[in-house]
Amino acid sequence: MGLFRNDPQTVRLESQDVELKASKAPWSLWADGFGKLGIRAIQIIVVVIVAAGVIIANQQLTVVTIPLVIALILACAFAPVMGWMRGRGIPSLLATILTLLAIVLILGGIGWLIVWAVRNQWDDLYAQAQDGFSDLVAWVQTLPFFDAVADQLDEFGSTVTDFLTSSQFGSGALAGVGALANFVTGFVLMVVVLFFFLKDGPQLWEFLLRPFRGENYRRAQRIGAKTVTVLGSYVRGTATVAAVDAIGILIGLLILQVPLAVPLAVLVFLLAFIPIVGATLAGTLAALVALVANGPLSALLVVGVVVLVNQLEGNFLQPVLMGRSMKLHAFVILIALTVGTVLGGIVGAVLAVPITAAVWGAISVWDGDGVPARWARPKKPVAS
Repeated sequence: MGLFRNDPQTVRLESQDVELKASKAPWSLWADGFGKLGIRAIQIIVVVIVAAGVIIANQQLTVVTIPLVIALILACAFAPVMGWMRGRGIPSLLATILTLLAIVLILGGIGWLIVWAVRNQWDDLYAQAQDGFSDLVAWVQTLPFFDAVADQLDEFGSTVTDFLTSSQFGSGALAGVGALANFVTGFVLMVVVLFFFLKDGPQLWEFLLRPFRGENYRRAQRIGAKTVTVLGSYVRGTATVAAVDAIGILIGLLILQVPLAVPLAVLVFLLAFIPIVGATLAGTLAALVALVANGPLSALLVVGVVVLVNQLEGNFLQPVLMGRSMKLHAFVILIALTVGTVLGGIVGAVLAVPITAAVWGAISVWDGDGVPARWARPKKPVAS
């Protein structure tokens, strides 16, 4: 019997019998190509459910999440200042108080400038922009295809008018009070969180890294350092670029004698924090005001000034201030802006690009300094 057990044909038959029994097992259904596809589909569904849960939670807790993110970005922006003062022997608490006061003064100064520039001229700015839009619509009405959409435009205008005169619009005052309360709460929370980020940021980060060991710990350290660098560079670079854009366009508007030059320059500064879209909106508004006040030639010159300033900023100033760490493709920026706007409105649009840049920065140092994750590395050309 032992001789027959070692016979090759007998061994082969026993192996086929084992394979046949394995193929009848329930888990064998997941072993073929379709089964693997099903496993991937289940994994994707789980990831989507988790992501949707996180997004819904963030939308419900915006009073908490948005101040946290803003405090983190501001702490990253002023991290070099904190490091410089600590290096000069200034106590951490005193350095934190001085930095926090500087941040509050800067934000307060910007807010006061906006209020001062817009408070007495907002009605004129709104009227000028409305008149400019009316002139633009009047010009569009002369086009051959306007008759096809005239009814839709009238219907849209009547809908807006009905809403403005309805009780729903009047209830917006109550919503405004609630929004003001949320803003004050969020601002106070942001200041408090920013204080702790500035004072104990490195210690807080080390506390979060306690579960990591070995290469995972070093990777987390690289990601943290890269995130601080990217977010800090974004805030400092964008603020500088926005100031240069506002000053350049203000000079152009003053030379062309366009009214409301200061409020328009303030809007340029604010909208510059929304890449691509912000510059377009600011330029359009300035051109509409110039169109009503000084005519078509002045509007074209304003458009030329806006385009010139944006080209100088995009080709010379922005690469020097932000470097390659913030170099994102325009397509990626537009997608990030769209997603951020849908999820968080204007605040989401402002925060979407730096968060996207920070994520890409983390990927770029995933496997080492200057060594991106394997799937993100550029493919080497195959030698023919």
